[in-house]
Amino acid sequence: MATTDPVADFLTRIRNAGKAKHRRVDIPASKLKKALAQLLLEKKFVSDVTLLEDKKQGVLRITLKYYQGKPVIAGLRRVSRPGIRKYVGCDELPRVLNGLGMAVISTPKGIMSDAQARAAKLGGEVVAYIW
Repeated sequence: MATTDPVADFLTRIRNAGKAKHRRVDIPASKLKKALAQLLLEKKFVSDVTLLEDKKQGVLRITLKYYQGKPVIAGLRRVSRPGIRKYVGCDELPRVLNGLGMAVISTPKGIMSDAQARAAKLGGEVVAYIW
């Protein structure tokens, strides 16, 4: 069954794998999911991201990171959904947990964190909150 919201599926798989204390999670790949996974790796929320080739679109294998037995990713929340999109300008970019978390923003220059978008003075669609 095809999902109607691939980003929500991506976040849910990571959330579930963390709660079940899995070491890694496999997710069907897409350009957007690769960008999200790369951002999670850059911000040290996960320890490794690899792309496994299969005969279709490929599979992203994300190795989760734990600290003192708890997942580093404490929470993930989808903000902009297919039915309700949320766009913000560069001056109204959200701060997640006063800067401890990260808002994922889809800008004209690609997927970036709220801090990167603020530095580049770019607004866009608020994809998700990660903390």
